[in-house]
Amino acid sequence: MNIGVVGMGYVGCVSAACFAEMGHTVLGVDTNAAKIRLLARGISPIVEDRLSDIIAEQVLSGRLAVTTVLDHAVQQSDILFIAVGTPSHADGSLDFQQVEQVCLNIGAALKVKEEYVSIILRSTVLPGLAETVVIPLLEKYSGKKVGDGFGFALNPEFLREGNAVSDFYNPPKTVIGQVDELTGDRLQELYSSLSAPIFRIGLAESSMIKYTDNAFHALKVVFANEIGRLCKKFNIDSRIVMDVFCQDTKLNLSPIYLKPGFAFGGSCLPKDLRAITHHARQADVKVPLLESALTSNLEHIQFATDMVKKDHRTCIGILGISFKEGTDDLRESPVVDLAERLLNEGYSLSIYDENVLSARKRGANIDYLQRHTPYLDKLLADSVEEVLNKSQIVLIGNRNRAHHVVLSERSNGHHIIDLSGLNEHQHKNAEVHYEGLCW
Repeated sequence: MNIGVVGMGYVGCVSAACFAEMGHTVLGVDTNAAKIRLLARGISPIVEDRLSDIIAEQVLSGRLAVTTVLDHAVQQSDILFIAVGTPSHADGSLDFQQVEQVCLNIGAALKVKEEYVSIILRSTVLPGLAETVVIPLLEKYSGKKVGDGFGFALNPEFLREGNAVSDFYNPPKTVIGQVDELTGDRLQELYSSLSAPIFRIGLAESSMIKYTDNAFHALKVVFANEIGRLCKKFNIDSRIVMDVFCQDTKLNLSPIYLKPGFAFGGSCLPKDLRAITHHARQADVKVPLLESALTSNLEHIQFATDMVKKDHRTCIGILGISFKEGTDDLRESPVVDLAERLLNEGYSLSIYDENVLSARKRGANIDYLQRHTPYLDKLLADSVEEVLNKSQIVLIGNRNRAHHVVLSERSNGHHIIDLSGLNEHQHKNAEVHYEGLCW
């Protein structure tokens, strides 16, 4: 393919060099004449393992060329990558001036290009910027429409400095946020030789993935350091602790607990978080990340409360009030907390929980019910159907199999709010107002 890369910074240099090494014809563009002179001589302007050798070889072979004239890259390319910087302002907001200027210039050059070119935004941008700024600028200055006169996709990079070339060839994933099928097909073909899963998704999702990745990486570093500070204070070898922690790929380093849903609860997580953070305070060890977990958890319960309040109807059904499916345990259940908040707001509640009801009939857990949630006994219904008959809004509190009935026509037009992720895709029944908590 004929590929253009606009912006010969870190991402642009690595991408251009590796695309050329893969056998494509690449034209790199930058407004910095000094940088272009270096690259034209086969010299890398950045320090990165293996990159200097690749650039030298590919410039010598003729597969990699550079220019300061953007129009040349637009006219010669089938795929044109935008890889300019998005630096931070002092307040943390991002400066998109380079992206905007490049889009304006590309749009003007597209006006006279007859062939269909796929514009790929490789720069890291916030969700919504492609739809509200980038595409409108390209359309305005080209006089063409995306998906007709030119293609567009977001293609975030996952390159670590110091390992960028290796990461390019061995990515954890390839994300294609496509507008048109042809551009998605071109990118899939371009990356087909890389052994990584390819995800062709929407623009907003593809943009959010990069921020989600980096936020999680930052959280992991801070988490490990907070554990390390606690261990240091109590003369515990943090390396042993974290080495054993990382061996658990069933729960710790796994997809478990990483699907958006409702708040955590139960007999372990809240109790142990309070215990370790209290222990840290007594020892004068600051662990703000761990401290904030419970605060964030409560904020999520309030988020669900606010979703209910937006409907303005007052008869609420709750399916599943134990802290998770498969148990009757009500200890620190976030659904119980939510029920209490709704009761305090004046809502009428009807609750069905197969396991709690069964435990009540057997006498199990009766002491907890009477001492901690005595109001629940009067609110418990005998069936899902009874809850549906008494309610206008139905909250799915956990994934118990008995709750699947509300995903069918038997929901009778209820507003269903799924806190559990029982159905991961929005319900298609036109008579049902179905929404998940975190979609």
